This record gives sequence, C-alpha cells and structure tokens, in this order.
Amino acid sequence: MVAQHDIPAETELWDTFAESAFKDDAEPGFCWTQYAGHGPGPELLGAPSRVLEIGCGTGRALAFLARRGITAHGVDLSPVMVRKSSERWADTGAVFARGEVLDWLAASVETYDAVYSIFGAAWFTDPGRLFPLVRARLNPGGVFVFSQPPAIPGAYGPQGMYKGGFAGRAMFTYRYSYRPAVWERLLTRAGFASAEACVLDAPSADHIGTLVVRAEVPSTDV
Repeated sequence: MVAQHDIPAETELWDTFAESAFKDDAEPGFCWTQYAGHGPGPELLGAPSRVLEIGCGTGRALAFLARRGITAHGVDLSPVMVRKSSERWADTGAVFARGEVLDWLAASVETYDAVYSIFGAAWFTDPGRLFPLVRARLNPGGVFVFSQPPAIPGAYGPQGMYKGGFAGRAMFTYRYSYRPAVWERLLTRAGFASAEACVLDAPSADHIGTLVVRAEVPSTDV
C-alpha cells in the first residue's frame, strides 16, 4: 500500500504546529528521545563534518551541531518553520531550506556524512521511497539515524491520522510504523551495508519507549 499524501494540507498542518512549537527561551539541544536528558546523544552520528536533518522542525538539534563546528543543513515542509528556524538560529551558521523531502532529496546534488531525523520526516514518509534517496546523498561510510515512537503491536505500515478535529475540513497525515526487524530489512534493501533498530525503554516503567534506527553505507562504493 502506498499512502497518498495531501501535501498542501500537510504544509498547513506543520505551519500551524510551527506557530506553537517555538519557545523564546529555547536553547540548542540534541536528544533522540521524547524525554529530556534520556538516551544517547549526537555520538550516534559518528564524527561528521556535514549533516542533513530531514524534517528539521524547530532547528534546535541543527543549531547544537552547528555550534560544534559541523556544517549543518536542514529541510522542512513548513515555510513558517523554516522562516522561524532561520531567524532564531541565524548566529549558529545552520542552514534551513523549505521543501517536500522526497522532491528535495531527488533534486539535491549535495552529499553528507550523516543524515538524521528526530521524530521528523523519517516518521512521516514512505520508507520505500525515502531510504534510497537518503542513501544516494550519503558519503562512503556515512550514517542514517532516525528516531520515533515504536509501532503499536499489530498496527504496522502507514497509519493515517486526521488533524485539527473530526468535524472540519479533512486534513490528514500518515505516519509509518514497523517492527525493528522490518526497518532493518527496508534499509538493507535500499543499499545500506548494515542496519540496527531497537526500542529504547522509557525512563519510567510502562511509558512509551523510543524506536532508534541506525544504518551505515559501505566505506567504499566498490
């Protein structure tokens, strides 16, 4: 099944989210999970010189990396999000671009040492289309890392969700959920040399964990 995304509606959804997502006192920060101070940090990216965040949202993670001297680029569907991120983190050197991730990656000629997504585009984009495009943008030895909530048992594949209530205009989005072994298989089929997916337990018992996936491309293209 291939989910048919309503891109104009999704753009409106994320523009609306952008209006409430930015906090005046927000600082750069990098966390793969939904729990502050929990789980691994940017070390999962290795030691990259150039990174790309797909679905970069508020830009806090990119600003964090940019302040460490890394060339940090991000792409997001929401023009409001990109404008706010560009203004908020102008002093860090991070670069933000507006685009639908599949079209943007297909048109790009840039390459990166790491591509990543934190509850971002990897959660909302068909992996069968996304993963080969990410693979093409990675340098030899590069990594692709993403995090998102784990699948609800028995609910796999694209999960449709209405947004903004159930009585108004039908605006919706899709999120993609699979078991860890399926994520690994999708990545190796897309040309990654190795892939590892696991669910990191939440810091409190019986709370929602975090799916963390890391894939590597070969160190050479031989």
